[in-house]
Amino acid sequence: MKVAAKLEHINEQILEACRTVNRKPDEIKVIAVTKYVSTERAMEAVEAGILNLGENRDEGLLKKWEVLGDKPKWHFIGTLQTRKVKNIIDKVEYIHSLDRLSLAEEINKRAVKPVKCLVQVNISEEESKHGLTPEEAIEFIIQLQPLKNIRVEGLMTMAPFTDDENVLRNSFRGLRQLRDQIMELQLDYAPCTELSMGMSNDFAIAIEEGATMVRIGTALVGEDG
Repeated sequence: MKVAAKLEHINEQILEACRTVNRKPDEIKVIAVTKYVSTERAMEAVEAGILNLGENRDEGLLKKWEVLGDKPKWHFIGTLQTRKVKNIIDKVEYIHSLDRLSLAEEINKRAVKPVKCLVQVNISEEESKHGLTPEEAIEFIIQLQPLKNIRVEGLMTMAPFTDDENVLRNSFRGLRQLRDQIMELQLDYAPCTELSMGMSNDFAIAIEEGATMVRIGTALVGEDG
């Protein structure tokens, strides 16, 4: 199926989720996760009107960047090794996976202007997932204050892979509540308005629970070719 047709279906689901909780669809950024598809498929996504692309490895991002450049806004959504920061720092609009001080310090050192970052939170505290616990996240964000090139725009999480709607809602709601706690601190370098949560299987629930960014791969750009 063409990306444009998939996008139309996704937008219908977003509209329905927004209606359910009295939100506006333009509050939601759709990030097409292109890590498993070709550059040609990523280009098709851009031509379909998708403004934001997500990659989880620097190699994949750089390969697609050679063709697409800055036509889309690039989101780095995977675990970022400190030594790879220099490869992508001037190409990304957002880094979704800030989870340790050494990474923040490297971003701060390499950046020529403040970088939009999301702190990755392991809200469900699963051993298999990266990210800080909610308690660690607040302390971590406070520690970032001296780093002038770090701007904490929000939080990111990956919910448990499950069909249990209550588990999903609790995870997304937990991240939203944590975000609200951080906003109450009124840190000028951490406005923390964004919530990056929800993927192909659960983005509608995430939107109902407050997501401002949804990362959609299979349901949007899958079936390459």
